[in-house]
Amino acid sequence: MLRIVDRYLARELLVSFTAAVLILLLVTVGATVADLLAKIARGRVAADLLLALIGLRTVDTLTLLVPLAAFLGVQIAYGRLYRESEMAVFAASGLPVTGLLRPLLLFAVPLTVAMAAISFWLAPAAVRQAQTLEEEASRSLIVAGLEPGRFVELPNNDGVMYVEAMNADGTKFKKMFVASERANAQDSTTSINVITATDGELYHDADGAQRFLGLNDGFRVEGVLGQDNYRLMRYRRNDIKLPDNSNDTTPDSVKRSAPSMTLLRSADTIQRAELQWRLAAPLSVLVLVLLALPLAKSSPREPRYARLLIALLAWFIYYNCLAIGRSWISQGRFDPRIGFWWVQIPTVLIALFLLWRSQQLPKPKPAKLHLRGAAA
Repeated sequence: MLRIVDRYLARELLVSFTAAVLILLLVTVGATVADLLAKIARGRVAADLLLALIGLRTVDTLTLLVPLAAFLGVQIAYGRLYRESEMAVFAASGLPVTGLLRPLLLFAVPLTVAMAAISFWLAPAAVRQAQTLEEEASRSLIVAGLEPGRFVELPNNDGVMYVEAMNADGTKFKKMFVASERANAQDSTTSINVITATDGELYHDADGAQRFLGLNDGFRVEGVLGQDNYRLMRYRRNDIKLPDNSNDTTPDSVKRSAPSMTLLRSADTIQRAELQWRLAAPLSVLVLVLLALPLAKSSPREPRYARLLIALLAWFIYYNCLAIGRSWISQGRFDPRIGFWWVQIPTVLIALFLLWRSQQLPKPKPAKLHLRGAAA
């Protein structure tokens, strides 16, 4: 049976946590949308994938967002109770500071379990799905911004392209026209380049990283505007390189998308570091929630967000220590079996010390006697 005070505090924590999550999600989604729109403008991501990639990337950021939101939620909820003297009422009713741990655990333990599911399963699956969508879309001319029957500006102002017809998946086309201009800084002239083709197709190179247009049966005109030295070249086959797609095949991307069981069986230091990083996400919820409890203690006369700034500084130091440990493990300078316990355990000890100190009453100061001497 839950006490009334437990239900009240758990409700306050849940409301504050929800508010923190919404604010952090707003910031995260805004940055994600800006990044994706820039890639769409450069022809590296299909516009149709915008909403799907926003959702998948948001899931991936939950491993960082949720622990921070839990930390801020405890700060906001318990900080308000201290400022409004409700904690003083609880203490007068016989509820010590350690009595606040019960509703805190009711809030943190289910959140830790959910965070473990996200970190070990949902987030890697979201990264893999996003990479699959981008890879499939990059094999279509639609990603380059081409639409049959109208002139389309190429990314980065590289020119204008027109195709008369295109198949359903955007891999083959008929009757293409490309015109581009480029300014020459040395002599202040402008070069023009016109390419036509009867038909063609989109293909990738051997490693699948770069995209090319294979043009058949056309001609190419090159020259300088205002001059009569144009050069005409007819060809049977001509290839044009398109902007690189956004597929990320770096070791960092590979480890982020790898299933957790693969990381567990791997002996690679980079993948072992990723496994420890995924383990640190759910543990961070418990550690940060425990640390937030003593940091939330404040007096009614203190500024509203004074303790919150101190808490953010503590989170910044904690998170950077985890990032440093991740880098050390990846570089082989730290034993992967130790993981991030050298950060988690001292943080828990500091939190317990602050909890113990917050319950200690200040020692009374000795009274000073002031004697007045009478003049003889």
